[in-house]
Amino acid sequence: MRTFLLRLSALLLAASAAAAANPTPDPALRQAFLEHAEAKYGLPASDVEAWLAKSEYRQSIVNAMSRPAERVKPWRDYRPIFISDKRIRDGQAFLARHRDALEKVEADTGVPAEMIVAIIGVETSYGGNTGSYQVLDALYTLGFFYPVSGDPAQVERETARGQFFRDELAQVMLLAREENLDLAALKGSYAGAMGYGQFMPSSYRAYARDGDGDGRRDLFGSLDDVFASVANYFVAHGWQAGEPVVALARADEGVEAFKPEGLEARYSLAELGEKGYRPAEALGHDHKATLVTLEGVDGTEHWFGFQNFYVITRYNRSPMYAMAVYQLSREIAAGTGAATAP
Repeated sequence: MRTFLLRLSALLLAASAAAAANPTPDPALRQAFLEHAEAKYGLPASDVEAWLAKSEYRQSIVNAMSRPAERVKPWRDYRPIFISDKRIRDGQAFLARHRDALEKVEADTGVPAEMIVAIIGVETSYGGNTGSYQVLDALYTLGFFYPVSGDPAQVERETARGQFFRDELAQVMLLAREENLDLAALKGSYAGAMGYGQFMPSSYRAYARDGDGDGRRDLFGSLDDVFASVANYFVAHGWQAGEPVVALARADEGVEAFKPEGLEARYSLAELGEKGYRPAEALGHDHKATLVTLEGVDGTEHWFGFQNFYVITRYNRSPMYAMAVYQLSREIAAGTGAATAP
């Protein structure tokens, strides 16, 4: 009898551990998702049910998403991560290999070839690291089990993030059907971003383009599609061909610190001048801008960010990300191989 009880206890513990390792979605949330996927995207409940049955909870994804935010690096530490001699050389080589295709996209869209290359370089090291997580599992895990901090102030945000990932889960199911992709085989980041340019499913569906004319939008294997899609993302968010991205600024002595709300280029140069910030050199134009302040190796840097700078932040809502992409693009275009600021 004692042996039987020990075995039963072991089985119950094993079952409990298995349940904890592979939890099931809240039934009401799951039903709401099925209804949402069918009503908004026309996905039959039976198809969605079949994909949910193939989806697996991944604790590693929850861990990655719930990891305490890393210390916010100042620009002097952030910049070398993305603007290194190796990344510059690799970017120059990538541009040289694909110059004809990139220059065609630039001619068609007005987005510089080196800017497209810089995005791919920052996102995936020119395709060298596109992610190793199953996209289906990533979106399923974050959609139904988005990590909860327990902080009442974060409830609204965490709820919205779960909703976002559930919608992305529905969209990746639709995307696979639209583009004839093997959903079970798709891999990407722990957040579900995919391909050379790390597009989320919604961005893939909205902005991806067929650059090679084969009738598909393949951001995994067709660089022609990748180049056209990154450029289209910029154009769709308001890229202005031939216009500046940033300009170095100077602060008047003793000026009061100014931190704009948002990243939109909404201030005239005259308005910024009234706040004590002026172009370091004559610009020859009066485009609206925002002020970007960064802590560089040699101290505080002030920059005017124009509309095209704002467009880069639509790819990643970080001014340091946008500056890294811009400066990497400059280095790639210069062909110097030296990691110096413009």
